[in-house]
Amino acid sequence: MEKSKRNLLLEEIMTEYGDELVRLAYSYVKDVDIAKDITQNAFVKCYKKLDSFRGESKMKTWLYRITINECKDYLKSWNHKKVQVVDYIQENTKSLLPSAETTVLKDAKHQEIKNIVLSLPKKYREVIYLYYFDSLNIEEVAEVTELGVNTVKTRLRRAKQQLKIKLEEAEVYE
Repeated sequence: MEKSKRNLLLEEIMTEYGDELVRLAYSYVKDVDIAKDITQNAFVKCYKKLDSFRGESKMKTWLYRITINECKDYLKSWNHKKVQVVDYIQENTKSLLPSAETTVLKDAKHQEIKNIVLSLPKKYREVIYLYYFDSLNIEEVAEVTELGVNTVKTRLRRAKQQLKIKLEEAEVYE
C-alpha cells in the first residue's frame, strides 16, 4: 500500500477508534496520560503492520488486541512498577492532608461507581468494560481477549455478581 493511502487510512482509524482505545487503555492503567501514550503506541504499531492486516477479524478487534497487548506490556514494565511505588507514597501522604479536589471526587456518585468497576479483578474488569462500555458482543469480547465464548459468559456473570455486592455495600456505608 502506498504511503499516502496508508496515512489516510490511519487518520480515519484514529478518528473512528481513538477515544475508544484511550478508554480501553485507561481501564487497564487507570491514568489518562499513560492511556493516551499507550494508544499512540498502538496506532504506531497499527501503522507499521497495516500492510500485514489480513482482514480475518474486524479492524476494531485487531486494534483492541494491539492496545490490550500494549497495556499488558506496560503493566509488566519497570516504569509502571516505579510509578506504583511513587503513587503509594503520595497516597499515604495525601491521606494526612486531603485536598479539595480529592474531597470533590469522592463525593461524585459516578466516580464511586467507576472506582467500584475498576476495583474488580482484571479478568472481570476487562470483560465488563468491553461488553458494557464498548458495546462489544460476547463473540467480539472473546476474540479481543483471546478467551472462549463460555469463559467470557462466565466471567461476565461473576463480574456482575461481584458488582452487585460491592454496589450494595457502597449504598449501606453512604
